[in-house]
Amino acid sequence: MRTVRQLLADKSPEVHAIAPDAPVLEALRRMAAHGIGALLVMDGPRLVGLVSERDYARKVVLLGRASQDTPVREIMTGELATVAPGDTVEHCMQLVTDRRIRHLPVLEQGQVVGVLSIGDLVKAVIEEQQQQLEQLQRYIAS
Repeated sequence: MRTVRQLLADKSPEVHAIAPDAPVLEALRRMAAHGIGALLVMDGPRLVGLVSERDYARKVVLLGRASQDTPVREIMTGELATVAPGDTVEHCMQLVTDRRIRHLPVLEQGQVVGVLSIGDLVKAVIEEQQQQLEQLQRYIAS
C-alpha cells in the first residue's frame, strides 16, 4: 500500500491557505480561482482549521449570513483529522470514511507539508487495484 509521502510526490507542492480573519468571500474567490473545494486556515505557520464549500453552504448560505462580512474563523472546521507522510493510503481512507470528510492536511513535525483530498485517495486505490489485476493476468497467462 502506498504512503502519503508517495502521493504527495505525485502532486503539486502548492498548498492553498487563508488567514482566519479573512472574509469568507475571499476564501470563495481563492477556491474558485484554483478549482478546489477547500482551503487550509493558517495563522502564520500554524494550521488552525479548514474551510470548505460545504462550510460555506451550511454556515453562511443556509443561515442568511453575508459572505463579505463573515470572517473565515466563524465558519471553518477547527477540529481536524491530520495525517503524517508515513501513513498509508488505507489509513487515510479509513479516516475520511469514518469521519465523513473530504480533505486531510498532512503534517510533519507540526508543519503543513501538503493536503490530500478524497479524490487523491480514490485515484491511488484504483491505480493499486489496476496493478494487482495486471499482475494476476500475467500470472494466469504464464
